[in-house]
Amino acid sequence: MDRANRYLVEIFWSDEDQGFIAIAPDLPGCSAFGETQQEALHEMSLAMASWLEACANMNRPYPEPKAKPQRLAA
Repeated sequence: MDRANRYLVEIFWSDEDQGFIAIAPDLPGCSAFGETQQEALHEMSLAMASWLEACANMNRPYPEPKAKPQRLAA
């Protein structure tokens, strides 16, 4: 499994930006933008790969995935 796939990604609409914002709570500062949810997710996968590559290049440990999706009661 690709390491980036282990981290939670949240995608939400931003009225201010008029587009979708994607964030990874376990990767501080890692975010992406897209005009659609799919575009935001694609851009986020690129951002996460770069974020994790930077960690490796600086010989820093990868953060442990801690964020979990919240379940809504039906």
